[in-house]
Parts: sequence; C-alpha cells; structure tokens
Amino acid sequence: MPMNRIQFQQGMSLPEFMSSFGTEEQCAEAVKQARWPQGFECPRCGTAAHYVVGQGARKLYQCNGCRHQTSLTAGSLFASTKLPLRTWFLAIYLLSQAKTGLSALALKRQVGVSYPTAWLMHQKIMHAMAEREGQHRLDGTVQLDDAYLGGERSGGKAGRGSENKVPFVAAVSVDDQGHPQYVKLAPVSGFTLEAVGQWAQAALMPGTRVVSDGLGCFAAVTSAGCLHTPIVVGQRKPRELPEFTWVNTVLGNLKTMLSGAFHAFKYPKYASSYLAAFAYRFNRRFDLRGLVARLIIDVARCKPRAQRVVRGNAEDRC
Repeated sequence: MPMNRIQFQQGMSLPEFMSSFGTEEQCAEAVKQARWPQGFECPRCGTAAHYVVGQGARKLYQCNGCRHQTSLTAGSLFASTKLPLRTWFLAIYLLSQAKTGLSALALKRQVGVSYPTAWLMHQKIMHAMAEREGQHRLDGTVQLDDAYLGGERSGGKAGRGSENKVPFVAAVSVDDQGHPQYVKLAPVSGFTLEAVGQWAQAALMPGTRVVSDGLGCFAAVTSAGCLHTPIVVGQRKPRELPEFTWVNTVLGNLKTMLSGAFHAFKYPKYASSYLAAFAYRFNRRFDLRGLVARLIIDVARCKPRAQRVVRGNAEDRC
C-alpha cells in the first residue's frame, strides 16, 4: 500500500518551533513582519517615517507625521494581552499542528495558563481562522451534503427537531482527478431555500458545478450562478455513492475530531468557530510545516476582540 504523503509529512517539530519562536524577541519580530511586511506604517495616517520610544515590552512606535503612538500589538488580536507573546505563539503552534483538535483544557495544561485564559486564547485563535476562511470561495466541482452537530438532550426531542442539533452545510471541492482540494463548513438557520441560497452566495463562485443529494433546498445554489446536479441517494449506502466520497470522508473526520477532543461541547453556541478551525487546518494540510507561520500572520492581522465580545457573540448564537 503506497504511503500517503500528506498524512506522513514531517510538519514542524517542537524543537524546530522553539528554535524559531522560543524567545520574546523572536516572537516580536514575527509579529512585526506579519503586521508590517514592507516596514512600519502608521495606522492613523499611513506614514512610514517613525522613531521608537521606550524599551522592551513598553516599546512604542511614534509616527513622524501625526505623532501618533502605537505598540506592536495594538490593533491586533494580541492587543491588551498580559501574556508573553511566546505563550501565544506556543498556543498557535499547538492548535495548528493538532490534526485531531485540541480542547481548551488540553491547551491550558500545555501552555501553563488558567482555564479561562486558555479558553479565551482558543476562541480568539479560532476567530482568526474563521476570518481567513471567510475570504475564500469554492469553485470547480463541489460535493455538497447536509449534516448536524449535536444530538438529543436528556428529556428533549430526538431527530431533526432536537434542541441541541445545529444544522450545517458541508461542501468539498474536488479537482479533475476527483481529489479533494478545499472544504467549507458553515452552520445555517435551517435547510431551506433561503438559507442555502444565502450560504451559496457567500461560499461558492459563479459557475461552480454542485453535486448534491435529493434534498430540495440545495436547488437554491442556482441563485448564486452555480450549476446543480442532484443525485437521489435513496437506500444506497455511502460506499455505493462515489459522487459523495470526499464529503462523507470529511464529515467522518470531523465527527472523530469532535468526539475525541471535545467532551463538553455546546453546539448551538460555538459551532461556527469549531467548524471553521477544522476547515482552516484541512485547507492547509498540504504544508503542515508552513501552517504555523500562516496562522501567526492571520492572528497578527486579525482585529482585536475583547473578552466581553467573544462571550457576547457566543451567547448570541445560543
């Protein structure tokens, strides 16, 4: 049996990570390069000329034009943090390399912070993943399926009416040889023509060929300029449906990750974050070593999110 080169790729080892990002100075330089790859630029007026005020953690960049002062982390997801950057970078490394996911409790033990701090770091990093995933749309041939997160609560309803079930759309684009390329996983308000149409507008490029089962709401992808090929599944088993091989594989991997890493998961609150984190890692699986640097850049360029906003948005989705 031939070796799966993607599955057995080297990735970035912990000693290699520590060699590149083991000190606060190395982490600060990485944030600087991520935020200002062409050199410092004043966030207020765009002027490049500046000088440095202060030293160490209190170092400020003062613009020569408008005299505005800013720090290395101000305006980024690291803003107002009391943690060393190397702690953040270690969390980013662990989350990027964990193929089967990493819970906030496991992150707490690995980086040596309290559980509330680990939870907030986890949520912020996943938000950066979701922001980046939202910028990409699928094209070519896409396998589409409906799925649910969660299940029956004690004393609650079973089936599709369960209070703890969150409907979401799973879509996988494949190349001309049928190999999986990119995935999109997104919660929807329900499997209706309106909800699927809105999802398609945001997730699919016009001209995409969508292959789905016989669920009627998937016909709404045509409103986004896509071609729709419905295949009625009936009583056939997944192995008898090669048209849906990869979307079924992705859903199986997602189920394994969620059941293995997250033992207490409130699906209605946090579904979009965890789905986006899974998709982010899957879509960058071809370069596991480079995934760390990519995630550092995406986190550094993401706008600040206060704790009350993180928790407030989670409650809004409850």
